[in-house]
Amino acid sequence: MKKTTVVLDETLLQEAKEATGAKTKKETIETALSEVVKRHQRKLLIEEMGTYNLDLEQDDIEKMRGHD
Repeated sequence: MKKTTVVLDETLLQEAKEATGAKTKKETIETALSEVVKRHQRKLLIEEMGTYNLDLEQDDIEKMRGHD
């Protein structure tokens, strides 16, 4: 782990702390960084998967959802 000094927007940091439920500034920042990385990984996965033609009709989708 590396110690770094940064200047942060205190209002934004407080909003992020409340949004994440974090107890400390460090936990808030680590949670936010982790979420950014996860979002990026999901984006890459979606791009790698591409698109698929499942050839489903609305009735098929409703059956899969259990709405017979």
